[in-house]
Amino acid sequence: MNPDQAMVVEPLVILALALAPGVFWAWYFYRRDKYEPEPAALIVKIFLLGVLITFPVAFVEGFFGLFIVSPLIMGAVIAPIVEEYGKFAVVRRFAYHNTEFNEPMDGIVYAAAAALGLATLENVLYVFTAYLTSPSLALGTIVVRAIFSVPGHALFAGVWGYALGRAKFAAPEERSGIVLRGLALGMVLHGIFNFLLISAEIVTYALAVFVLVLIPGLWLLANRNIKQALERGHR
Repeated sequence: MNPDQAMVVEPLVILALALAPGVFWAWYFYRRDKYEPEPAALIVKIFLLGVLITFPVAFVEGFFGLFIVSPLIMGAVIAPIVEEYGKFAVVRRFAYHNTEFNEPMDGIVYAAAAALGLATLENVLYVFTAYLTSPSLALGTIVVRAIFSVPGHALFAGVWGYALGRAKFAAPEERSGIVLRGLALGMVLHGIFNFLLISAEIVTYALAVFVLVLIPGLWLLANRNIKQALERGHR
């Protein structure tokens, strides 16, 4: 391969690797719906809408960034609220009222799809920013984000996704409260995730809490919610 060909192929390989985690985790959460899987076309649609919602989300975050100079507030407060609401809006508008949304587990699946759409575009941007420094830094970014940040978006969203799934089949007077509590908890968990990552640059034990407490806790919560959602849908 001559140098010119290598200059074309290498960015394409990096792009494919940057896209792969979002696609893999979307497939993973889709497969967890073992009783009545959703139409693949609708999952792809919600995923792509999650990609598109990234642009207004970035605009709103940029607007707040004009007035808030603290990276900690932007990362641990503003970003979680704006990003989780953006993902939630996609699912609430384009999946919640669809006839295919017919069991509690569907809320988790669609929430994960929207979240991973946003996470995938975000991942591409982070990876290619790192690639401008060096290919090795880009590869390191891909690995770390594939394990933590990309699935993290699905885990946060799964909290309010489960709430949406429960709310759809709850008494009308209970629905708003269920959804609001789920959305608030998803935002708080996202905020804690970002807070620990930002703090890890200054406080060493923050990284230990992130890896040993928060990440396992998020997966335990997700698995519990998935188990309960599947049970609720097939009583």
